[in-house]
Amino acid sequence: MSYYIEKQDYRRLGQSDLLISPITLGTMTFGEQNTESEAFLQLDWAISHGINFIDTAEMYPVPPKANTFTVTETILGHWLKKQKREQIVLATKAAGPRRSLNWIRNGPKALDEKNLREALEGSLKRLQTDYIDLYQLHWPERNVPMFGQYKFDPSAEIEESKLKEWVSIHEQLEALEKLVQEGKIKYIGISNEQSWGVMEFIRIAREKKLPLIVPVQNCYNLINRGMEFGMTEILYREKIGFLAYSPLAFGHLTGKYLKDIDSKGRVTLFKGFAQRYDKPNVFPAVKAYEILASKHGMTLTDMALAFVYHHWFVTSTIIGATSIDQLRENIEAYKIKLSKELLDEIEIIHLTHMNPAP
Repeated sequence: MSYYIEKQDYRRLGQSDLLISPITLGTMTFGEQNTESEAFLQLDWAISHGINFIDTAEMYPVPPKANTFTVTETILGHWLKKQKREQIVLATKAAGPRRSLNWIRNGPKALDEKNLREALEGSLKRLQTDYIDLYQLHWPERNVPMFGQYKFDPSAEIEESKLKEWVSIHEQLEALEKLVQEGKIKYIGISNEQSWGVMEFIRIAREKKLPLIVPVQNCYNLINRGMEFGMTEILYREKIGFLAYSPLAFGHLTGKYLKDIDSKGRVTLFKGFAQRYDKPNVFPAVKAYEILASKHGMTLTDMALAFVYHHWFVTSTIIGATSIDQLRENIEAYKIKLSKELLDEIEIIHLTHMNPAP
């Protein structure tokens, strides 16, 4: 029998009243790599194996395209209307500026009230629901390094200021507060954020009595552990939840690209999209981790997932799959607990190949 996530494994998300499974079903393949019927099979299988948390976004599927954006939410809405809504914890996200996605709401100019309201209303309609449990800002509006960038660039700040001032975090929170008060959102969160932004969201919310962010959703895996530089202390001291995405690093941490560089997957299907992993030390690091996993009698996939699943600051790990077999393998890995010896060896590799995919 396939592994089942028990209710006692559920965790409270930050300072909310949401109890979520330690594994979240990500949906960004729905409408691109998965048809609606395949998506329904994944959703049904995940729910039947103890997962109650589903993550999506208005811009999905990924990679974002003018002819596919919003398709994922539409597919999810067709499924959701047949479920008991109160048993599902649903998260979605609003796209912001700075990504050249001009087909989304005619190009989201800012994370202001007008854009956030329009984004949310569109998501509610497509998802066929009256409320969103967790509404997240998909990425910061301001100039920050993200999606493979790793250095703050003040010159980019200067160039952007010639065009417009970014909407302040205070204004973003005020806009979100109205949507919370209207009952359309239960809780708010942020994604792809940096330490300064997280603390500003917390500080302003407390000073102005505005909604407090519940989780941060950022990338975290064996070859991208940037969260551990300062951010984890914030999560701990401020009691903020953490949703880890990309635990298998776009398939790199399955080891398949070591065996065949042209192996079918997101990296080869969408050339140039996975710039975070297109860096010189990724393959040496992955190879070292694969050797270590084999030494301890497990697959690299299992070791990579177990590492993220059971890290003390991870509230839930977002997994994505294109088949039921992949989904089953990902959930099965939850029962694996890595030994101290293995974790110590992981640290040696980490110190040798530190964060090759920031």
